[in-house]
Amino acid sequence: MIKGKAWIFGDDVDTDVIIPGKYLRTRDRHLWAEHVMEGIDPQFASRVGKGDIIVAGENFGSGSSREQAPLALKEAGVAAVVARSFARIFYRNAINVGLPLIEAQPVCQEGDLVEVDLQAGTVRVEDRLYQGTRLPDFLMAILKDGGLVAHRRRERGLD
Repeated sequence: MIKGKAWIFGDDVDTDVIIPGKYLRTRDRHLWAEHVMEGIDPQFASRVGKGDIIVAGENFGSGSSREQAPLALKEAGVAAVVARSFARIFYRNAINVGLPLIEAQPVCQEGDLVEVDLQAGTVRVEDRLYQGTRLPDFLMAILKDGGLVAHRRRERGLD
């Protein structure tokens, strides 16, 4: 179960907005976290708290295939992303780096307490429960292990 404060974003949030390309000249994830989502909300990075949850519309993570987008969100403290739909590459990149996500359509306001149950594929806001799309078991295993690299290391007995 993941519980956190909701941050609301609309449709078609692309990877250039999640982490602008001008910050990708470095591999410093802390720098990425300092500038995450600044194209939509310049104050987001300074206000987001560890464990908070992004709730968005359709096609979250569209645009380039940069893996830095979900890494920047994760480094900033975002615990999960809930959206009506995800861009395909962002979806897989998020799983690969260990950022939980779920396709669902909860109705909530910024600041509401949101609970995400990945096992059940549900999102709870206040006393309302929304059924989302449950991740397949093999993707849940990757998330549980902290991402694809950690998962493959565990499978090979390297950790």
